[in-house]
Amino acid sequence: MNKMIIQPFNRTKISTVIVIDALDECEDENPASAILFILGRLVSEIPKVKFFLTGRPETRISKGFRPLLLEKMADMFVLHKVEPVQVDSDIQLFFRNSFLELAHHWDGLGNWPDEEQLADLCRRAAGLFVYAAATVKFIYDNNRDPRSQLDILLESRKIGFCEGETLDTLYITILKAAFGNRGPGDDTKLRSILGAVVLAANPLSPSTITTLLGFNARDVPPLLSSVNSLFILHEDPSCPVRPFHKSFPDFVTDPDRCTNERFLISPPHHHLQLLDGCLSLMNRTLAKNMCKLPDAVANSDVGDLKKRMEKYIDPALRYACLSWHAHLVDADTTPAQAPTITPTLHQFLEKKFLFWLEVLSVLGALRHAVDGLEAIVGWLEVRRVFDVPPIFTQMGSVRATLTLDSQCLIQVSAS
Repeated sequence: MNKMIIQPFNRTKISTVIVIDALDECEDENPASAILFILGRLVSEIPKVKFFLTGRPETRISKGFRPLLLEKMADMFVLHKVEPVQVDSDIQLFFRNSFLELAHHWDGLGNWPDEEQLADLCRRAAGLFVYAAATVKFIYDNNRDPRSQLDILLESRKIGFCEGETLDTLYITILKAAFGNRGPGDDTKLRSILGAVVLAANPLSPSTITTLLGFNARDVPPLLSSVNSLFILHEDPSCPVRPFHKSFPDFVTDPDRCTNERFLISPPHHHLQLLDGCLSLMNRTLAKNMCKLPDAVANSDVGDLKKRMEKYIDPALRYACLSWHAHLVDADTTPAQAPTITPTLHQFLEKKFLFWLEVLSVLGALRHAVDGLEAIVGWLEVRRVFDVPPIFTQMGSVRATLTLDSQCLIQVSAS
């Protein structure tokens, strides 16, 4: 805060607004938001800067605004207290403008949709802009007649539409349209892709999902396109895919809300899939000196290190090296499932472990070595009920010391 915001703005005297969106999505375990706490202490030192913050009114967010200094300097605007009539009017305006824009690109729409259909959509939105936005994305599907898409949504009342469950009903309708009459094999594949998008430690591109899950490169983009109203997609398959709104991952991983097993994503199962994909990829591709660095040289002395990383460490391998241990923590590796992953993990630790450390050093991510070792130790402590190879027992007593100097030296000793 001091080095990146206070000092530069005091020196330049720039007047500006800084937006901090979705405070509630910060992984902050403190009883009050740490960001708000710091702002309360320091915001008065940058008088020409205003902050615009958004977030759900969670307890830690509400408490974060209570310090006396921040209370005096902040104006609170609670969206839930806006008159429903005003919200509905804004949503209706959004729908009208969106359909007018669609009419410019699609012949024969005329006065579509009619007033009754528009009113029905507004009732279903129930004051939720995310519902309205997801609805428009679904209707805008370039490969389908928008009138048919709207009919699919309006027919959803027949499968249990009721007030208070608007988003869940919308998501089920979209998923039904996407899954359609697919067979069990396609259902499984689409669930795996959805699981990769909503559970990845960092957003994955279609090409990375293809590599990690072992699918055909021609399969993933069409399956993602079938649910394009739920995600932010790009034409470039190397660009990351992100959920359009956080409410969809919350819905599709909650068995109490997503009651159709065809669509339900089981986090332990799909974390196991991603873990297996990461470990298998590292076992296949990790090798000594992957970036072909000169002998006896520090990373900092390699002028083209970034180009070498991009050339020799593709995005899928980079993700695997940085994130496999995150999936290990949440994967279904109970005694019944452990045999499916234990040999792969055993091979990684026995044959690829040092090459993994080398890649982390090149990426400047040595902290992940400690995280990975801690994940293995925790995994062993929970799963002592079945026999494991000797190397796992050895890893349980690993002590890692990372010296982050110019040489990026790693010292690993095992008792």
